[in-house]
Amino acid sequence: MKGARAGSTVGQVSGFRHHKPRPFAPQDFNPYEGGADPARISEAAHLSAQAFVRKGIANEDPDISNRLVQVAETEGLEVLAELWSAAPARSLPGALWRLYAVRTATLDNAETMSARFRAGAHRAEVERLVAGVAEPPTAEELKNMATSILTGAFDGDFAHALERTAAYCRVLALGMTEHADAADLANETRGTKLTARAKSMVNTAEDLEACARLWRQDLLD
Repeated sequence: MKGARAGSTVGQVSGFRHHKPRPFAPQDFNPYEGGADPARISEAAHLSAQAFVRKGIANEDPDISNRLVQVAETEGLEVLAELWSAAPARSLPGALWRLYAVRTATLDNAETMSARFRAGAHRAEVERLVAGVAEPPTAEELKNMATSILTGAFDGDFAHALERTAAYCRVLALGMTEHADAADLANETRGTKLTARAKSMVNTAEDLEACARLWRQDLLD
């Protein structure tokens, strides 16, 4: 699967229509609900995900790689959500959805994500190194890192991109837990919400790590 070429262009593969993307927040990783036939949705999710990855890995044109990376901005993340967010977390479309969602959340909320990353980094030295964020981990560096990970998914080792994103999520989760502990003193409700989001982020990391293992075994579909 990994070496196959997709014969169509990005637009032909996706069938996307241009429209203004909507803002996206880190807590919005949950599946979108729709009314279409679940079997057809699942088939479209897997076929489109395979086409994206094949096109990215097979091509040597930086312009195509850039278009694949930036599709969430040009088409809107909700379009990708309609394709992939309802897929099982430990599947190719589920993994792609999380890669794009984490990157978009970072681009849209870079200052917040940077603060959370800094808060968690001292408790996760290995994960910080795996994520590959330059020092100091400013908002701009986190945006650069998120883009480099997605670029690497199409230009390099897809499993490594999944592992870098998982490590990033684990550091963020630790930072969110620290912020939750601080928030509890002033606003218990906010602290509880942050704790729940941190748990969700850990779940995302675990799913991405599992997907990386499956990809290396040629079992991620």
